[in-house]
Amino acid sequence: MQKANNLKEYREDMRESLDNDFLRTTLDNFAVAYRAGRANAFKDMDVRGLIQNIADCKDAAAANYQELYTEFKENAEAAGIHVHFAKTADDANKIIAQIAKDTNCKSIVKSKSMTAEETLLNHDLEDEGFEVIETDLGEWIIQLRHEGPSHMVMPAIHLSRHQVKDLFTDVTGKQQEADIEKLVKVARRELRQKYVDADMGITGANFAIAETGGIGLVTNEGNARLVSTLPRVHVALMGIDKLLPKLHDALRILKVLPRNATGQQITSYVTWITGANECLACEDDKKEIHYVVLDNGRSELIEDPLFSQVNRCVRCGACANVCPVYRLVGGHKMGHIYIGAIGLILTYFFHGKEKAKNIVQNCINCEACKDICAGGIDLPRLIKAIHAQIMEEDGSPLPQRLLSSVLKNRKLFHTLLRTAKWGQKPIAEKDGYIRHLPMIFAKEHGFRALPTVAEEPFRDWWEKNRPYVDKPKHRVALFSGCVQDFVYPEQMQAAVKVFADNDVDMEYPMEQSCCGLPVQMMGEMKVSRDVAVQNLRAFETGAYDYIITLCASCAAHLKHNYAKLVMDKPALKMKADEFASKVIDYSSFVNDVLKVKKSDFREVGTKATYHAPCHLCRGLDVHDAPRDLIKKGGMEYVECAEEEVCCGFGGTFSMKFPELSSELLNKKLGNVEETGASVLLTDCPGCIMQLRGGLKKRGSKIQVRHVAEVLADNKK
Repeated sequence: MQKANNLKEYREDMRESLDNDFLRTTLDNFAVAYRAGRANAFKDMDVRGLIQNIADCKDAAAANYQELYTEFKENAEAAGIHVHFAKTADDANKIIAQIAKDTNCKSIVKSKSMTAEETLLNHDLEDEGFEVIETDLGEWIIQLRHEGPSHMVMPAIHLSRHQVKDLFTDVTGKQQEADIEKLVKVARRELRQKYVDADMGITGANFAIAETGGIGLVTNEGNARLVSTLPRVHVALMGIDKLLPKLHDALRILKVLPRNATGQQITSYVTWITGANECLACEDDKKEIHYVVLDNGRSELIEDPLFSQVNRCVRCGACANVCPVYRLVGGHKMGHIYIGAIGLILTYFFHGKEKAKNIVQNCINCEACKDICAGGIDLPRLIKAIHAQIMEEDGSPLPQRLLSSVLKNRKLFHTLLRTAKWGQKPIAEKDGYIRHLPMIFAKEHGFRALPTVAEEPFRDWWEKNRPYVDKPKHRVALFSGCVQDFVYPEQMQAAVKVFADNDVDMEYPMEQSCCGLPVQMMGEMKVSRDVAVQNLRAFETGAYDYIITLCASCAAHLKHNYAKLVMDKPALKMKADEFASKVIDYSSFVNDVLKVKKSDFREVGTKATYHAPCHLCRGLDVHDAPRDLIKKGGMEYVECAEEEVCCGFGGTFSMKFPELSSELLNKKLGNVEETGASVLLTDCPGCIMQLRGGLKKRGSKIQVRHVAEVLADNKK
């Protein structure tokens, strides 16, 4: 668990993980294997349809949780179960401790439960004098090490077999071998008698079925079955978010849960418990079973129109599995108790602002978590909303306030960019890069070269060079974003050439400005809204068939976020919906709308590989169009390993966490260099800035270009 008091200390904490070669290798290997395993497990299944069904089911259950709890309680008690409701984490721990006292329990065995981790149950029970033994192998290991879990499904993934060997040697007093099978046998041998001697067994529950009053447990080890059957008292702790109307609902989730968690088609053990089973150690030959149903803020989440979707989480841990930041630093640095993207959110609600304020900033907004979530939760949006809430409560840092005030004033923003053209001259190289970074940047930002501001912004070029099309097939508006307007205008110029050659009439509204995503990433939601309104008013949407942008991040933000930002203003919301419906990225427009052909371009045969911007492949679900264009555009496409993994830019993320951005970039560039390609293409100016700057620092001859540029160059 991260314990830093401020962002600087938090960054220092993360350096420990970056220096941990074993952790980095383990998480890298798992991330690659997980994607392949998950894809195979879901083969030929309607994944999106399943996830939508789960989202609908969980939303309906959350909305009716009080009725479901009443039904669950009645049916469970009719089957001989004692049911308790706990409003808070402390209440839950007190209830369980009291059950242990009332039943004269001394020794407790426990199976893996994130809800019990949330309430810090073990600590309270041990303070009351009870012996508590974790029986999940990973949980037992971290209990012996006095650590929290580093992953919701694989709590000890951060440890090597050599570390476990040393630990088991200390625990048993006998020298152990660093052989995984032998270490597992040691654990079984040490824990076996604990099951037999235990008075109470504590489990969590993956499902609480209202129609039967029963619970379901999903595990990969047999320990949960032993914990729930051998001791004479069984307590199951579960959140109200586990309540479901029928067994069918649980079985539907079960189709997705193991596949999403570990890439397994089905988990090793699925246990259903309905009613008090036989137990000869009890006076009436029936096991004493208690269900403790926990609220701990979940009901408040359910009532929130935005955050209610958090209750869809099935605790599969997939959001950590695909997170590029988690892959670098692990769960102890990217979570408090709950790990990964969902952990950034739950920490705020379950454990408070102080625990969340640093980790909630550690999101690169790549949307990999949203893309894979079994409950269809818009995790990046919720993370940014929490960041914004914290900013409102604590106030924004001065540099952030200055940037926000500049971005919401288009004329001031553009004036400063124009002025920068002159101010950069003493530190500008002839090749278009800044010789050295200004003093406001620390030395850790030197992992990439940064470009200079262009001599002439696109908007000025447009006024002098705008083409006129006599018989247009399409009428479009161009959205440049700030980078392609003032830093890389040649990319927009290339697009204009291709569009004009294909009978596309173009407009460039001069009142447009930055899309606003950078300030939204910083948690400045009000400024982000102001910028959105400014851009909406700049475009007369009825006059265009499409609004085209060459920036994937701009496209995703314009298409998916503008309507959300102005949803409190009906007239603006309607305008934003119409605006969003016309937004399209460059590659999709050229490939799918214009339907350019291979015969339109010269065959140059240059080997080219591709980097898929996060907001194109996940934000817009565009995968084939840019690759098709590379092949049509006369180049030889060479696939790169992990093409759809983030390059580490993330806008302001790379400024706030340069050490993480640098590592992600190095991994990406290593994969690019292995392809042997001489050109690296992409669809995002931010990615180009990151990739081109990184290759420049490496002294590489690989060119980084926008897809639009090579199409314009190779046009017949």
